[in-house]
Amino acid sequence: MNVFIFILEIMGTVAFAVSGAMTGLKKRMDIFGVAILGLTTAVGGGVLRDLILGITPPKTFQDPTYALIAIFTAIVIFIPMIHRTLMRNLLVFDKVLVMMDALGLGLFTVMGVHVAFEVSAGFNGFLVVFVGVVTGVGGGIMRDILAGDTPYIFVKHIYASASVLGAIVCAVLWHYTDSIYAMLSGTVLIVVIRLLSAHFKWNLPRAKEIEYIEK
Repeated sequence: MNVFIFILEIMGTVAFAVSGAMTGLKKRMDIFGVAILGLTTAVGGGVLRDLILGITPPKTFQDPTYALIAIFTAIVIFIPMIHRTLMRNLLVFDKVLVMMDALGLGLFTVMGVHVAFEVSAGFNGFLVVFVGVVTGVGGGIMRDILAGDTPYIFVKHIYASASVLGAIVCAVLWHYTDSIYAMLSGTVLIVVIRLLSAHFKWNLPRAKEIEYIEK
């Protein structure tokens, strides 16, 4: 189980670090900016999760392994040969960004559920799901704010909703099957919903623009 969790954490860290780094490249940031966006996206949600659960200092600061992996990944993406290849084809760039973001969202959401149950099996369902969603979307929100964008979860396709559904499925299955299957089920559901929503441009209902006329 410990090996499985470690693998999920590494995959999620790399996926979100790539997502953050690519956003930095899109904003034409220098290597420091790209590294900070990659780091923030990868560990931001986990820091918020730990603070909510009362884990202090957050695990990111207890063990810098994941932070270092995130920074290394971002720097690799910054390498001219790699980022020029990505930037040369915007269609491929956008698809890779969506895939990495979807994978990171799925993995970190179920990791949030896992940590909540690890801290206390007595937590109510609302807290467990909430912690899972915060872990999944927290880093992305920080990334978008630092990049000067409206947080992705408020304007682009079905995002936080996918995280909520995946967290609920993971939390429910946790009591009926092995935790590994619960986490895999939640992750797959989130990734599939995110990729389908991006492909078919699914969006939640939005407020229509209102023209204000000065009197």
